[in-house]
Amino acid sequence: MDAAVKKEGRTPDIILLLVTLILVTVGTAMIYSSSSIIALEKFKDGQYFLKKQIFFVILGLISMVLLTKIDYTTWKKAAYPGIILSLILLMLLFIPHVGLKRGGATRWLNLGVFSFQVSEMVKIAMVVFLAHLLARKAHLLKKFSRGVLIPSAITAVVISLILLEPDFGTAVIIASILILMLCLAGSRITHLMFLAAAFIPVGVWLIIHKGYRLARLTVFLDPWKDAGNSGFQIIQSLISFGSGGTFGVGIGDGMQKLFYLPQPHTDFILSIIAEESGFIGVSIVIILLSIFVFRGFMIAMRAPDLFGMLLAAGLTMVIAVESFINIAGVMGLIPLKGLALPFLSYGGSSFVMSMIAVGILLNISTQSS
Repeated sequence: MDAAVKKEGRTPDIILLLVTLILVTVGTAMIYSSSSIIALEKFKDGQYFLKKQIFFVILGLISMVLLTKIDYTTWKKAAYPGIILSLILLMLLFIPHVGLKRGGATRWLNLGVFSFQVSEMVKIAMVVFLAHLLARKAHLLKKFSRGVLIPSAITAVVISLILLEPDFGTAVIIASILILMLCLAGSRITHLMFLAAAFIPVGVWLIIHKGYRLARLTVFLDPWKDAGNSGFQIIQSLISFGSGGTFGVGIGDGMQKLFYLPQPHTDFILSIIAEESGFIGVSIVIILLSIFVFRGFMIAMRAPDLFGMLLAAGLTMVIAVESFINIAGVMGLIPLKGLALPFLSYGGSSFVMSMIAVGILLNISTQSS
């Protein structure tokens, strides 16, 4: 594809934009519903999390609008500085009092007035970097040593730092993005199969090496074996889904958020949606996310050049894999992993970075061939 065929001035993808705004609206409402009791108990303010999320929404929307106006090719200039900055920030996490430890993992950078989850930025930076590198080296991708090994080695360094936090879920997402983008860029299928095969034993070793990861796997296989401890979260989530039935118990009337389900406004927000709006509500959320992913890949296929195609596909893949891991986890289809549900879960870093991804996608859609 030739950059000369770009069509300027087209309207951004309206369907992608509408789906995003609907998901954000639903997410904000459900964050308030799921967190008000906890906020009242902990902070004496039932709207504590809602107020913070509204700030994140405003910041995210402003970021999205601004990035819609910035030509996506500008991101080529940020590819190498972005990956260098990502490596620096990941290393800063291991400095005492600079990296904040929460829930047994050091993933947040202490910036004084607020904290920032570095891995959320790293995912976007990796997509930009890989899109730029693979577009430049497209003619070498049939050769493993020159086309596949270099981006894989750099990605492995980033993944290694993320695993030290530890953050197994984000490592899986970045590995998935690497393989997808190599595939779309034109790498040989045998090289990709070799790369995927190399990840499998590493993943198995990482699970066995860390007892808590192995425990999550055994809990997934039989949560009722330790219902009061390790199996508590997934059992409470399944109760939420079962309690909701077809139409739910009504928005605001759910019981699982009353100190039964841990973190109902973050990782388990879909469980609250399931209880309060039932099968219908969950289906709508999944359909909306599926439409988002479909439109994202359509934008990628219509991009005017290889960089735009890889950038759009990579950003869409981030949202798709995060959504799948969260939804499948809270439904008990895969072991639980602490990942937010894009656009719906409470959290500034994840939400703003998702909206930045949307802004870039919308800009690419205005220049589709």
